[in-house]
Amino acid sequence: MSKYKNILNSILAIIFALFVGAVLIKISGHSVKEAYYYLFYGAFGTSYNFAQTLLMTTPLIFTGLAVAIGFQSGLFNIGGEGQLYWGAFVTAIIAIKFTLLPGYLLIFIALLGGALAGGLWAAFPGYLKAKTGAHEVITTIMFNYIGILATTFLLKRYFKADGPVDQTVMLTKKARLPELITNTRLTWAIIIGIIVVFLVDQLLKRTAIGFDLKVVGENIFAAEYAGIKTGKYTILAMIISGAVAGLAGGTIVLGVLHRFITNFSPGYGFTGIAVAVLGRNKPWGVLLAAFLFGALEAGGMAMQLFADIPSDLMEIVQGLVILFVAAPAIFEIIFPVIKKNRGVESNV
Repeated sequence: MSKYKNILNSILAIIFALFVGAVLIKISGHSVKEAYYYLFYGAFGTSYNFAQTLLMTTPLIFTGLAVAIGFQSGLFNIGGEGQLYWGAFVTAIIAIKFTLLPGYLLIFIALLGGALAGGLWAAFPGYLKAKTGAHEVITTIMFNYIGILATTFLLKRYFKADGPVDQTVMLTKKARLPELITNTRLTWAIIIGIIVVFLVDQLLKRTAIGFDLKVVGENIFAAEYAGIKTGKYTILAMIISGAVAGLAGGTIVLGVLHRFITNFSPGYGFTGIAVAVLGRNKPWGVLLAAFLFGALEAGGMAMQLFADIPSDLMEIVQGLVILFVAAPAIFEIIFPVIKKNRGVESNV
């Protein structure tokens, strides 16, 4: 029943957010009917538009899932952006250097290499957290800058293609993910994302490792008392989280860009935090939240282009939807902390 209640609350929150957005659009002198028509049309109106929604959904599935895995294990991984860049960079280099491999094997090895690169990059903050107590929020933020700048340096120094743009050479066609719908750039990356959601859900629900990860996330002291090696699972959680973020970068390179380009991400790693919160840190919830973000992004572009809605107002409408949908989850996170702090104060 709680599951259906959460779904109903989310639907009501979206409706309320769109109502408030309509008031703001009306006040600004624009047509509410026209604005929302193009919001829906831009996201779902044609097969091409729907493909663009799924295209924008895909990287957020991975980055949202990466953050959710950390949350489930009691960690706040804000390093998805740096892990994504390493995943994209290593995927591109493997795809460029091993062109003699058969196509599907090359794609598999390139994505695997990207995932390992993202996981390894996340392992460093995990190790620092487990061995020294260094807070993962601080270390992962710093590792974002290091990762982005390090991949930029390596690209410029060793792998830059001829020309003014900092990018690698174009990947061969056999190293690219096949398109699901022709001329839309929507590739098998969306299928890979759904498969990863399923695997993570099974890992957390049906394996001993997943159980231990969640126990550590719920109460690290109880986990230690139960004999669980919390340091080991802290590092493992960060590795899994980073590997999923690395896959985000790998699928962008093989499916969309077909090369590595510096500063290619508009902030997928950070947007993944909001996606994870909207999805209540549940794998399938993350999938739905990422789809909502993708629809808002695709529809928002159509609102701006055809209904002449200013970009600032468009972003306000998108933000309202996200805020009202996220609010119940935010309150659930904040209120227990407030109650706990009040209890401590009253005891003092």
